Parts: sequence; C-alpha cells; structure tokens
Amino acid sequence: MPKGVLLVNLGSPDSFAIKDIKRYLKEFLMDERVIDLPYLLRYALVHGVILNTRPPKTSKAYQKIWWSEGSPLIVISRWLTEKVQRKVSVPVVLAMRYGNPNIANALKELHSKGVDEVLLIPLYPQYAMATTETIEVLTEKLIKASYPNMRLTKFPAFFHRPEYIEALAKVVRAHLGTAPFDHLLFSYHGVPERHLYKTTPTPAHKHIVEGVTCCDPYSEEGTHCYRSHCFETTRLLAEKLGLEKGKYSQAFQSRLGKDKWITPFTSDKIIELARNGVKKLAVIAPAFVADCVETLEEIEIVGGKSFRKNGGENFKMIPCLNDSDLWVQALSSWINEETRDERSN
Repeated sequence: MPKGVLLVNLGSPDSFAIKDIKRYLKEFLMDERVIDLPYLLRYALVHGVILNTRPPKTSKAYQKIWWSEGSPLIVISRWLTEKVQRKVSVPVVLAMRYGNPNIANALKELHSKGVDEVLLIPLYPQYAMATTETIEVLTEKLIKASYPNMRLTKFPAFFHRPEYIEALAKVVRAHLGTAPFDHLLFSYHGVPERHLYKTTPTPAHKHIVEGVTCCDPYSEEGTHCYRSHCFETTRLLAEKLGLEKGKYSQAFQSRLGKDKWITPFTSDKIIELARNGVKKLAVIAPAFVADCVETLEEIEIVGGKSFRKNGGENFKMIPCLNDSDLWVQALSSWINEETRDERSN
C-alpha cells in the first residue's frame, strides 16, 4: 500500500495584517485543546476580549520578524520539507494545524498521489495537549470524514531521541563556539498546569515542585507528560554538552490569561539571572524546531532587551533546528525506518 508522510507544525497568520491576525487567532484560540474552557466561556473570552484587544500587539510582533518570503515558521518548514523529501522515497507534505497550508489540503494532496497510509509527524518534540494532541485529533477527524480507507500512523514524541539531541547539540556548539557564556537557559513553550492533569491524570501533578520533574518520562504515566519531557530534553542536552550544574536552568514562556501555568516563567527568569550577576546569557528553545514569533520576537528581541535593562550585557538567542543538516538527517532516517518497517510487515 502506498505510504506518505504528513509533517505538521503549529502555524502562522498569512500576513501581519490585522484581518489575517484575527483569523489566525480565532482558529487557534477557539481550539478546545488550547483554551480548554467550556465552549460558551471560550467563545466569550476569544470573541469578546482577545480578538478586540490582542491583534494590534500580535501584528506588531510579527512585523518585527517577518521575512520578505513570508512568515519565518512557514518558510523554514518548507525548506525542511523540501530537504527531507530529497532523502526519502515516499511523498512528504507539509501542513499547519492553524492557518495555511492546512491539514485538509495536505491530506488531499497525499490522496491525489495515491497514498493510503499516512505517517503523521507533529513537529513538536515534547507531547502536549495544545500541540501534539490537537494535531493528531484533527488529522484523525479529517481522515475519517474524507478518506475512511486511509490508514494513519502517529509518530511518537521524540524529546529523548539521540538524533534529536545530537542535532540540538551541534546547533548550540555552532552558535556558541568557543565564546564564553555565563549561563544557558532552556526555554520551553508554557502550558496551564491543568493540561498536565488532563493528558496525564496522576497524583504527581498535584505536588509539583519547581525545578523538579514530576513524572518518569519513560513510564506509562509519563508518555504524555509535557513537563517531564521538557526536563528530560534539558537533562540529555546538558549532558551531551557537558554543562555543569548551575551553568544552566529551565523555564517556560508564552503564558496567556490568569490560570496557573507551569513555572518558572522565562520572562521572570531572564530578569532574575541578570540581577544575579549573569552578564553573558544564551537561550535555547528546544520545544520549537523552527524559529517563529516566540523565539525571534518574544525571546530574542523582548527577552534580550529585558536582560540588558536589568544588568546583563551579552544576550544570545540560539537558533532552532530549522533546516540544519543533522535535523534533516534525523527526520529522514525516522521516516525511512518507519516506512521500511511497514513494508516488511
């Protein structure tokens, strides 16, 4: 049976025009796995508050990082897809969970190529309800509605895979080189604490201690625990880089609303490090495989300014994996392995 691959990232507005920002935010924030409130409350919050206040600020953020070719996230993801396609023998198609190119059209393209077995790879290393799960759920729904004979295989979270860790390590080494730095901050996208309870309903999440992992990421209960996946990525990469204790730390960014989110917050941590005497700070965002508004604007521009304002001197945002050679090689090898295994069954 013909195989195909669907790579899916989160998405981006079509442009930084207010109308496109509003369309994107509406689709994104009305997702029940992003803002997991009852529908009427979610509708009132998104349509009554957020869409009337947030778009101008979001538009300005995108304007700061927009490329002539378009959104960095989309452009980089296309480069990645093209490079991977040259290294595998099955069709590889890119989609975004929100915005364009969308999953429905990507599935249509794969179907038109004769594909009836799809390997879905959410481009998020650590499993989370608001990223991996929502991608999987929508893809399943669309296949069931339009291609009932199409088989779907979900590629699991790859937060711990040696190829992913090695690709990250090479990017860090390439961009820090021999330049000394006082501290390396690992910044992951944030989620409300209740998302942890929903994906991994274990008592461990009722007693979260800042700086201490909650679950064993390799246990059954840790399979879908985003927080423990982040801790393990940090541990593995720090070990690979030979970082000493106290030379690095971990934080979470991009919180929304007044709910209790996992901590510490990246914005607070940057200030704390600067005020505690860190002069040369490097930041890496392992939860994102492609640079986007969260890395280029929220951390590099806003975070860098905050660091320097509070006494820091040199601020270095390490690029994401993007379309780097080892990352392309890692994805390609996983695809070849998965499709080869299926053919041999």
